[in-house]
Amino acid sequence: MIRRSLLKSLGVSLMALGLAACSGSDKSASSTTQTADQPPAQTFQWKLVTSWPKNFPGLGEAPERFAREVERMSNGRLKIKVYGAGELVPALEVFDAVSRGTAEMGHAAAYYWKGKVPAAQFFATVPFGLTAQELNAWIMYGGGMELWREVYEPFGVIPFLGGNTGVQMGGWFNKEINSLADLKGLKMRIPGLGGEVLKRAGGTPVQLPGGEIFTALQTGTIDATEWVGPYNDLAFGLHKAAKYYYYPGWHEPGTSLEFTVNKKAFEALPKDLQAIIEVATRMINQDMLDEYTARNQAALDELVNKHGVVVKQFPDEVLKQLEEIARQTVAEIAAQDPMTQKVYESYLAFRKNVVQYHHLSEQAYINARSD
Repeated sequence: MIRRSLLKSLGVSLMALGLAACSGSDKSASSTTQTADQPPAQTFQWKLVTSWPKNFPGLGEAPERFAREVERMSNGRLKIKVYGAGELVPALEVFDAVSRGTAEMGHAAAYYWKGKVPAAQFFATVPFGLTAQELNAWIMYGGGMELWREVYEPFGVIPFLGGNTGVQMGGWFNKEINSLADLKGLKMRIPGLGGEVLKRAGGTPVQLPGGEIFTALQTGTIDATEWVGPYNDLAFGLHKAAKYYYYPGWHEPGTSLEFTVNKKAFEALPKDLQAIIEVATRMINQDMLDEYTARNQAALDELVNKHGVVVKQFPDEVLKQLEEIARQTVAEIAAQDPMTQKVYESYLAFRKNVVQYHHLSEQAYINARSD
């Protein structure tokens, strides 16, 4: 009797366990089915317009690399098609295109928008100003990024660092520059604050996109030009239109490029894709400087040894006079607009501190290092 009772109880228990197991199996299957039935992750297709010729070395390749990295890191959820200058919008209308939403992103240089946004120039380069390393430090850790985003906020545009060319060359000339008087009457392609300094020195600054420089120099529309440095200047063939190649690039001591993003488009992205854009822009910012540092000397050797380019240094007196003009020019331009003045004061304070430290670090070491 007791045995039958125990067996009956055991049978009931085993049946209960079996039902529980079946119930758990059903739940598991149901959970798997729900996961399988979930819609695929949302994908986004963006357009990125640039101020550079398609796939141009350095400048033009950077946005292409950016697009590839974003697609890779997002596992294909964000795909970006890159358009070279003139393919979708003209080279100097990138900012407006991003602001309007014609394209979700742009890649250019902030000093191209000086007529619309005077303060933007400080986030590209300032004559006799910050080097690439110093400019990155001001923007990322010295309050520059906050100011930059405040400057672009009225236009519905969010800026990100987009690469740096390092110290540029002083430019291409068909005559020697022995004194400041040699700049008088000179029509030179030179953008931003550097162009304003040339104007004060008696020259005529001309703003041209990169793709138009060679023809303008060759045909005499301009007398001289600056572009970037040996790596890019060789690719454009500027040595075929001018004889003298001057240094240093007093006007662009560390020129930063920018990625611009339409604010509405950015805010429509999930948080992880927003983070991917931020990380990818930081990567490209460093990658471009690395590439120019690696490529410039080989290109300069080719310009000199194969093409007979004459490399010359601006006389010390010319540089001294240009620096004085630059200080006055930048201060006067900043004073014309409260926002520009605010940016200028931040830039100037950071420059003072970083120059003091670099006198006994970077500059002292370079001066002490032998060739």
